[in-house]
Amino acid sequence: MTATARPDRDRTIEVTLDQREVTSLLRGVSPVLQTPFTDDGEVDLASFERVVDYVLGTGVSSVMFPGFAGEFYKLAEAERRRLSDLLIERVHRVRGVAVIIAVQDHATKLAVERAQQAVADGADAINLLPPYLLDPSLDAIETHIRAVLAAVPTTPVVVQYAPGETGTTLSAASLAEIAREHANLALVKVECSPPGPFIEDLAAQRPPLAGLEGYAGVQLPDAVRRGAVGTQPGCSFTEIYVEIWDRFARGDTAGGDALHARLLPYTSYWMLHTETINAAEKLISYRRGILASPVCRQPAHRLDAQEIAMIDRFLEEFADLLPTFEAGRVAPG
Repeated sequence: MTATARPDRDRTIEVTLDQREVTSLLRGVSPVLQTPFTDDGEVDLASFERVVDYVLGTGVSSVMFPGFAGEFYKLAEAERRRLSDLLIERVHRVRGVAVIIAVQDHATKLAVERAQQAVADGADAINLLPPYLLDPSLDAIETHIRAVLAAVPTTPVVVQYAPGETGTTLSAASLAEIAREHANLALVKVECSPPGPFIEDLAAQRPPLAGLEGYAGVQLPDAVRRGAVGTQPGCSFTEIYVEIWDRFARGDTAGGDALHARLLPYTSYWMLHTETINAAEKLISYRRGILASPVCRQPAHRLDAQEIAMIDRFLEEFADLLPTFEAGRVAPG
């Protein structure tokens, strides 16, 4: 993989953002986009365009792809590249929105090359999931992180800390040490449980590091109270996360707590397993008219009758916040 700019890109719609501006845009609600598939398990580009347009229409200032919520581990290289290119081109038609492209390669060489290629293609930021297969040493993990940061020195990088999914252990102190060497370590996405204490520890480092809360926002109120600057959930009900975040941002703590308490019985169940919430969010997007099919690529979780009934209750309860998707509803350019 060689980092070269794509000659077929429409350069007239690209927006150049400086590092400080991008880091600011990564705060707040930053959804991880789904990868839509047809009933036959093929990538559905038309549905992916609707996903992008829908999320932009909710008023977020950044999006990330592909993550666990996007089933990155089930995508062929060509599929991943095509979807990323489509995302960058479509988002860059809207000013003030940043595209975060994820890098999950286990080999440091490949991670470096993917990060450089993403930046060459127009990514505004990189989300880096450190290596975890076969239990690499802490030194190897930190070397990997440093190498990617050094490879894209003018691009903000979000380091994703997901010990539940990966078994990787990092410390706030070690991340701060890396940040002292690489100023483009912009944020840490914290997906340990609970995330709040780690976010607080990051903020106490020198330099202080900002934390994004992940894990479907299950513990978002505590994370906000401990200094989280944003949340990075899935995307099928982005409006709810935006409303919760906005309530906290304007000082309506009770309102934010109340709306989160209504959401929690659903997200806490779905987050029992990554494949469970992926299946649930796909069905929600399908019911809302965003996806043409709720299919996840196999192997996948098959929702049972009670889980489908839970999704029906969810859509009914939050109907005021989750309208049916209208094609063409995109944030102003």
